[in-house]
Amino acid sequence: MARSSKLFSALTRRGPHRCLRGDLAFAGLPGVVYTPEAGFNLPGVAFGHDWLTDASHYEGTLEHLASWGIVAAAPNTERGLAPSVLNFAVDLGATLDIIAGVRLGTGKISVSPAKLGVVGDGFGGSAAVFAAAGLAGTGSAGTGSAGTDKRAGRQAPLKAAAALFPAVTRPAAFHPALTLKVSGLVVGAPDDQQSLRTDAMDLARSWNGSVLRIVSKANSSGLAEKRFVSRAFGMPGSNRRTQKTVRALLTGFLLFHLTGDKAYREFADPDIVFPKTDPPDLAAPPLTTEDQIVALLK
Repeated sequence: MARSSKLFSALTRRGPHRCLRGDLAFAGLPGVVYTPEAGFNLPGVAFGHDWLTDASHYEGTLEHLASWGIVAAAPNTERGLAPSVLNFAVDLGATLDIIAGVRLGTGKISVSPAKLGVVGDGFGGSAAVFAAAGLAGTGSAGTGSAGTDKRAGRQAPLKAAAALFPAVTRPAAFHPALTLKVSGLVVGAPDDQQSLRTDAMDLARSWNGSVLRIVSKANSSGLAEKRFVSRAFGMPGSNRRTQKTVRALLTGFLLFHLTGDKAYREFADPDIVFPKTDPPDLAAPPLTTEDQIVALLK
């Protein structure tokens, strides 16, 4: 446990790499990309934003991942009042095609097609699950069939997926999760079972092989930075405690699954309880919609 705590503590801070920021628009998709200053065959992830949240509001998290050697790209699409989770999933897949298919920066940065993952927060977390399901067994992230994309297609399977405080969507993310074989991380808040907004517990139950982490005293809307517009819709703002804890859990999980670094093996172990997290109670029965409404009115 002491070793896990030490690794967790280190991952709450920036990593050893200097970072560069780029624009996904060069490849025809609005969004941002953060990379280490240099490196070939790096791991890479597509990151999905929450509802009504600009991708730039995750710059701290994206830069954090890049500082630990992971290329992180976030498409800035589906930002309206009624976004499509399925369309956003396709955009996440297209983002993986972009970062794995071209040299980044000044040509001194490349992403390995065999070290790819998909991640998302809230609405983007559910989209990440749909993206992972759509990418299963395909050769190209954006098209769903090998060899049909003009960009360099992915022949290797997706290595990992992470849903951070996944939002309730239509269609629901736990349906495609039933088919997933990719390693997964699901992050939830202590009040997930009473929430009408998130469904981390149901998603984790459906996703065989996923690891569920419950962040103590977490704000399920707190990962994004500078959420001024969201507050007008009754959503809480940023939360630094939530950000630090989630970034550490996510980074360790990705370093293990994308790079195979065994030093971070415990981040994929569901029996390990990290600092600032609570052990999940997967045996608890799921609440009905009526139960949730009553709980919110108390």
